Amino acid sequence: MKLLIKQARIVDPSSPFNGQITDIFIENGIITRISKNISSKADKEIKIEGLHVSPGWVDVFANFADPGYEFKETLETGAAAAAAGGFTDVFVIPNTKPVIHDKAGVEYIKQKSLPVNIHPIGAVTKNTEGKELAEMYDMKANGAVAFSDGLNGVQSAGLLVKALQYIKAFNGVLIQLPDDKSINPHGLMNEGIVSTQLGLPGKPAMAEELIVARDIKLARYAESKLHFTGVSTKKSLEYIKRGKEGGISVSCSVTPYHLFFSDDDLTGYDTNLKVNPPLRTKEERDTVRKAVIDGTVDCIATHHLPNEYDSKVVEFEYAKFGMIGLETCFAVLNTVLPDTKPERLVELLSVNPRKLFGLETISVKEGSKASLTLFDPVKSWEVTEKDIRSKSKNSPFIGKQLTGKSIGIINKEQFILS
Repeated sequence: MKLLIKQARIVDPSSPFNGQITDIFIENGIITRISKNISSKADKEIKIEGLHVSPGWVDVFANFADPGYEFKETLETGAAAAAAGGFTDVFVIPNTKPVIHDKAGVEYIKQKSLPVNIHPIGAVTKNTEGKELAEMYDMKANGAVAFSDGLNGVQSAGLLVKALQYIKAFNGVLIQLPDDKSINPHGLMNEGIVSTQLGLPGKPAMAEELIVARDIKLARYAESKLHFTGVSTKKSLEYIKRGKEGGISVSCSVTPYHLFFSDDDLTGYDTNLKVNPPLRTKEERDTVRKAVIDGTVDCIATHHLPNEYDSKVVEFEYAKFGMIGLETCFAVLNTVLPDTKPERLVELLSVNPRKLFGLETISVKEGSKASLTLFDPVKSWEVTEKDIRSKSKNSPFIGKQLTGKSIGIINKEQFILS
């Protein structure tokens, strides 16, 4: 397979061609030539106005619900959603049925041959119940990329420190969703003025911040690697920044929806906005945006959580938490951070997650593997249900006008158009 990309701007801080508009020739999955004008014959020529090319994007926290909940999403539909959003690599959380807590679960995901690289995250505890450590060494040996109890943040400090010490032996990374479940477990949204006005039970920001503060101390004690995902408050970000400055191996990711929405948007009781950690105040949201720009935030996690119609089209109280986010991730980031250079967005979406989790480094240069994302940062579009490739349609972005769009991916010798 020979592919020729015509007149694309390369966005890759590690590439000698960064910022240049060039042609890229790909042969059998390898970039063989980058030059101003290539006239070699190719099986397929890609020529799109405003085209930008970067190393393939990575999502570090998504639920493909397979095995066990295929009515929400399958590995195939999840991969299609990822490709449409410009992702060549996705980390899938272990909250499936059965839970991905042993090597058989990891192998089930690894054996699927899909156009997107799907990396299983192994559970920290058996059945993600937070009681007994899972077989992390076996899972790592069979291809688990990191360890997490996914949507069930590990509650026990004693168990978490054991897990951190255990994974240190093979330089593993533990991903924690910061949520102290003992603090108002019935909270439906952020505790504040809006929750009082709407008459909905609130969950205080403290439920997130306590876990962040505690776990940074545990990571320091264990001298191990810890990654927080879904960070949404100013205090949490301060703790993480201080931890980094103190030499602790701590990193964090935020979701696109915490950058876009605030708890004010819940006045219409849109169940697609019922998420955990919940949407915070406008002030908190703006602080998180600043942290993305200044480098406190290491990468972006879509928290793609598909839920079928019956789990969302119900009273707010009974709706399941979560929204899908793969197809709209880049557009949301690009829309809420309009003055951010494309290079910074590529760092967040590709360079940093690859570095943090030990994935193969991809660069847009001759001799490198062609695992690429194609996008247009200035294209304006309205999200419609037709743009959603996921099996579930629980997106609050449908009907929203966004700027910036993924055009497609090149991965495993295939070109997939969004």
